[in-house]
Amino acid sequence: MHPWNRQRPSGMPSHRYRPAHERVELPLAAERSWPSRRLTHAPLWVPVDLRDGNQALAEPMDPARKRTMFALLTRMGFKEIEVGYPSSSRLDFDFVRELAAPGALPEDVTPVVFTAARADLIERTFAAMEGLPRAVVHLYTATAPTWRDVVLGHDRRELRALILDAAGRIARLAEGRPGVRFEFSPEVFNLTEPDYALEVCNDLTALWDAAPDRPVIHNLPATVEISTPNVYADQIEYMHRHLDRRDAVILSVHPHNDRGTGVACAELALLAGAQRVEGCLFGNGERTGNVDLVTLALNLHTQGVDPMIDFSDLDGIRRVVEHCNRLPVPDRHPYAGDLVHTAFSGTHQDAIGKGLARHAKRAADLGVPPEQAPWDVPYLPIDPADVGRDYQAVIRVNSQSGKGGIAYLLRSRYGLELPRRLQIDFAAVVQRATDGSGEEITAEELWDLFRAAYVTPGEPGALAEWTTAPAGPGEHVFTGTLRSGRRLHGTGDGPLPALTAALAADGLDVEILGHAGHTLGTDAAGEAVAYVEARVAGRTRWGVALGTSVPAASVHAALSTVNAALAARSGASG
Repeated sequence: MHPWNRQRPSGMPSHRYRPAHERVELPLAAERSWPSRRLTHAPLWVPVDLRDGNQALAEPMDPARKRTMFALLTRMGFKEIEVGYPSSSRLDFDFVRELAAPGALPEDVTPVVFTAARADLIERTFAAMEGLPRAVVHLYTATAPTWRDVVLGHDRRELRALILDAAGRIARLAEGRPGVRFEFSPEVFNLTEPDYALEVCNDLTALWDAAPDRPVIHNLPATVEISTPNVYADQIEYMHRHLDRRDAVILSVHPHNDRGTGVACAELALLAGAQRVEGCLFGNGERTGNVDLVTLALNLHTQGVDPMIDFSDLDGIRRVVEHCNRLPVPDRHPYAGDLVHTAFSGTHQDAIGKGLARHAKRAADLGVPPEQAPWDVPYLPIDPADVGRDYQAVIRVNSQSGKGGIAYLLRSRYGLELPRRLQIDFAAVVQRATDGSGEEITAEELWDLFRAAYVTPGEPGALAEWTTAPAGPGEHVFTGTLRSGRRLHGTGDGPLPALTAALAADGLDVEILGHAGHTLGTDAAGEAVAYVEARVAGRTRWGVALGTSVPAASVHAALSTVNAALAARSGASG
């Protein structure tokens, strides 16, 4: 222990756990070559959100959410997608059957279906696949010693025989179906003896008669992370060097994130010879998650490598994934978090502002648009515009007094807890108001600006009167009258869905993108406040309302976003 390090033993029972080098043989101690390589192209990305990610959800996706997620993945450009575990549930079986319908599967997309090494499950998997023009059948079995002993009750020889029997059954069922290819995962590969994993994989390469024009996928999961990422890279390079028929094998990895190093494991595995990566958008998965494909792909983007997947509308992607998974993306996610392009520090804001100004000048000097000019701005590893976002700092309106920014002032003075995207939207309003004078803006002036931008449009509006009320379990009814006299009526599973249904029936397209609300503990008017983000006739904006309850205020806030459009329509028809 160095004299400058005054840390002392924690008292935690760390002695109970064995380090990785005592749990599995570590190959390639001196022969590794991956550290000297660099990534120059994207691997084949395979999202497993619909299978592995879905199994990890407290509330698995319903059919509509599965269809929405599949549509997103194909729209982004994924060409191989794990779509389900057909023998695990009726929902997964039916979803695969949907994809087998004529025209349901894009011509350049290959679905992957997952099955354990059991005869009845394999038979049901092929029943689900009937009619699919192409597919990958993904066979998995845990191979690590603890799993063999505790879970399966097989020694190495017995388990190898079980795997070969299952693989043979798959091969027989696939006869006469040239569009079917094969994948094998020795689950918990990273805790399996390297020679055993290699033996089983080579057996299946031979049994499935892998060829360059019909390659076999060997997918090597770090099912439970147990070591630093360099160990996984050594294991992958060992397999890369020793697999039979290497030109007929696609070497795939499936890192989990138990140690928080799933992204690093995947990147080092690619250096070590992997060609394919399985993971989830934003890293959803059991325990601490699967590897995050968004981070992996955009990490390549920052190095000048095309990720071969379209992330140009990252906020839209995030909204779909949050809807389908019913899980939020963290504010500090490396690329998609609400705070990732926001600087609270004045020194950061200053550096970024100067960097953006220099970037604009450089683009002008080169005679190209700013979005095409080389990027080199302090604190911003990528141009936010690449992923459909802008840089917006939370503005410090009273820096001399040391107070916080806009959100802090509205929270401390008026009790408002603004959603992050509303903070960004309002920052632009404040910026426009203060740019001309350059003077400090007071909290009272800030509140006046806020009311004018988001609250006042809803008071009064094009609706003369309205009501919303429960109509039964999980059902609300909205009724209202436009000032032109036209009636509105709609039903939904809450006040806001009922309102949007009523507006849709009247021909106005309104999509609620997000909403929040809370009670107020200040002397501001009303007892509750609601914030609603909506897309009205193609334009996104916020509405805010004060009221006696959050649900009532939510309706007023939504109406604030649509009243201008309603007024224009009623004026045109009156």
